[in-house]
Amino acid sequence: MKFTDGFWLMRDGVHASYATEVRDLHVSEDRITAYAAVTRVRHRGATLNTALITVEAFSPAEGVIGVRFTHHAGKVHPGPDFDLPGADAGTAPARTRRDGDVVQLSSGPLTLRLDTARPWGLEFRGGDGRRLTAAERKGTSFVTTPDGAHHMAAQLTLGVGEQVYGLGERFTPFVKNGQTVDIWQADGGTSSEQAYKNVPFYLSSRGYGVFVNHPGKVSFEVGTESVGQVQFSVEDQTLEYYVIAGPSPKDVITRYTALTGRPALPPAWSFGLWLTTSFCTVYDEETVTSFVDGMAERDIPLSVFHFDCFWMREYQWSDFQWDPGAFPDPAGMLTRLKERGLRISVWINPYIAQKSVLFAEGAARGYLVRRTNGDIWQWDLWQPGMALVDFTNPEARKWFQDRLRPLLDQGVDCFKTDFGERVPTDVVWHDGSDPERMHNYYTQLYNRTVFDLLEKERGAGEAVLFARSATAGGQQFPVHWGGDCFASFEAMAESLRGGLSLSLSGFGFWSHDIGGFEGTPDPDVFKRWLAFGLLSSHSRLHGNVSYRVPWEFGEEAVDVTRRFTLLKHRLMPYLYGAAAVAHRTGVPVMRPMLLEFPEDPACRTLDRQYMLGPDLLVAPVFTADGEVEYYVPRGTWTHLLTGETVTGPVWRHERHGFDSLPLLVRPGAVLPLGADDRRPDADWLDGLTLRVHPAPGDAALTRTVGVPDGTGRTAAVFHVTRDGDRLRVRAEGTDRPYRVEIADGAVEEGAGEVVVTLR
Repeated sequence: MKFTDGFWLMRDGVHASYATEVRDLHVSEDRITAYAAVTRVRHRGATLNTALITVEAFSPAEGVIGVRFTHHAGKVHPGPDFDLPGADAGTAPARTRRDGDVVQLSSGPLTLRLDTARPWGLEFRGGDGRRLTAAERKGTSFVTTPDGAHHMAAQLTLGVGEQVYGLGERFTPFVKNGQTVDIWQADGGTSSEQAYKNVPFYLSSRGYGVFVNHPGKVSFEVGTESVGQVQFSVEDQTLEYYVIAGPSPKDVITRYTALTGRPALPPAWSFGLWLTTSFCTVYDEETVTSFVDGMAERDIPLSVFHFDCFWMREYQWSDFQWDPGAFPDPAGMLTRLKERGLRISVWINPYIAQKSVLFAEGAARGYLVRRTNGDIWQWDLWQPGMALVDFTNPEARKWFQDRLRPLLDQGVDCFKTDFGERVPTDVVWHDGSDPERMHNYYTQLYNRTVFDLLEKERGAGEAVLFARSATAGGQQFPVHWGGDCFASFEAMAESLRGGLSLSLSGFGFWSHDIGGFEGTPDPDVFKRWLAFGLLSSHSRLHGNVSYRVPWEFGEEAVDVTRRFTLLKHRLMPYLYGAAAVAHRTGVPVMRPMLLEFPEDPACRTLDRQYMLGPDLLVAPVFTADGEVEYYVPRGTWTHLLTGETVTGPVWRHERHGFDSLPLLVRPGAVLPLGADDRRPDADWLDGLTLRVHPAPGDAALTRTVGVPDGTGRTAAVFHVTRDGDRLRVRAEGTDRPYRVEIADGAVEEGAGEVVVTLR
């Protein structure tokens, strides 16, 4: 939110009070509390009829420093608040130090510095003493507006050339400089500034991050209100933010997800191809069976079948009852599908239509959100007379889970938790939560309720969602998909931008609707999107008004689907290893280039390519004719599909057929490949291939590669060393035979230790 009129003036009726000088200071072993006057105090009378801002500095975890500043502390705080599982769990306690007028708070490699002899300012420095950012002259304030609203506002400096990323899944430009971003859940598609997944966290190219610990609306001005500052404000009496240390972007993500929660590890089967009935298409068991038969007849492995909205009867979403006209024997149908090796997903949402049998039941028990006058909140958007489940009520959460449990008993394996963004603010919540703060936070309660049920019923490691909405901490309940996009190349590109932005907001897993959701894609769009979709962490064929079975788009689309599905299955030992890393550290499976190459300035703006795990560069093709431009960082890279090499740093302009795209292996990589390309959850040590890509002239290659099992634990480790023209691989944890392939064509097989002579 902007408060100023240019650099010199305030907007009409707006008044800002800035922390100006320290009038009192309390310093304990691990905390600083400063009382800042909002004007220069030149005599005792100046302390009257004015305000103080109370500023507290503390550390909730190693490498994280929190700043909380308050105007009036007496405001009632009904919640909700973000759950921060990593708070107070740091291994290195914060410590303070006072040297004359300067007081410091340090936590790990991060230090906050306050000089009480100077005008107000908080400076944050990294482990090398370098200044990262600062809250300067106007950096700590409260602001009143003509409508009587009271805002707390912070400004943190932007250095020359500093770039800002993240703030959730945003479809606007990847670098957020120059943008106004409101953290406010909205069902706005993928073609506007609105977003389904709003996260008040940003990552800086200078090696730090900032998390605003406020679940309600946070308004960010990223170099807009003041071009040298990131401003963020909330309508409240208190604002709390955390500066998170690097120095690398991965370090920032690791610390941020330790604080807000690490993603669960999705089951291996979920990485295979998902096919859905699509939304408004006509379908029944015969249709579903024809789709499954069609995939099998065309030799396309299918892992998950999803039933979208109309598995339930019209006007009755959600009642969690199968439409008997289309599915007279749902239990039998699911048994038949599961006998074919499929997992089952069904669509749900947290809205209860008035015609649903659950409406009267939920109303009578007090499980639906009510207006301030006691009426149940309802409207006719989406479903007639729909109401909203009140997940702040523990009994309502249990009631909702109890309605889903029979579906699990029938054979359903997971749920697509759609919606959760259209949450009103003119309501009263069961637990007394502030409606404004609950608007964004609702999705966290919704997805947690469903995920907890799956973990309880299916066991840890088997729970997975396909969720649309999220906020900070939502990464704990994967997977999330990109929402309603158009069937066009432009929407394909904006979907990727959104996913890369989300990945820099702490989310380890992400997917999207292959071919686009709205409308019917041109076959060229569909085929290009297939390669992109099957080189994402999760892959789903889904649409709105038309089916997304590949033969609807021609035989070439069938071939492309098969090619990239089989390829993804072979890559699973590598991909699931990256998934296990995301689970342990928060570093995402799909990584913006800057995450792997922060030292390369060319990588800082790239939003049409990404790293899939640490060693695969993917550049989707966004044209029908196959023209693609992409950047290759330093070193000699190898095209995985063709074996050709390219030496960077260099920009490449290439043309690819529909069965190809730039898919490059990083120099020095050792890529574990499975032998079974029919399923994503195979025994990856059975017939394992290690494809080694030594960099030219790299006579001292040393690499250790782990191969996970289906739980994400390391099943075997392979130690790879090079001595001149001999490459030695030693297996640890397995005595099974494996194959070693060198990019130059040399091949050896064996068990235990394998030695390959380079050509």
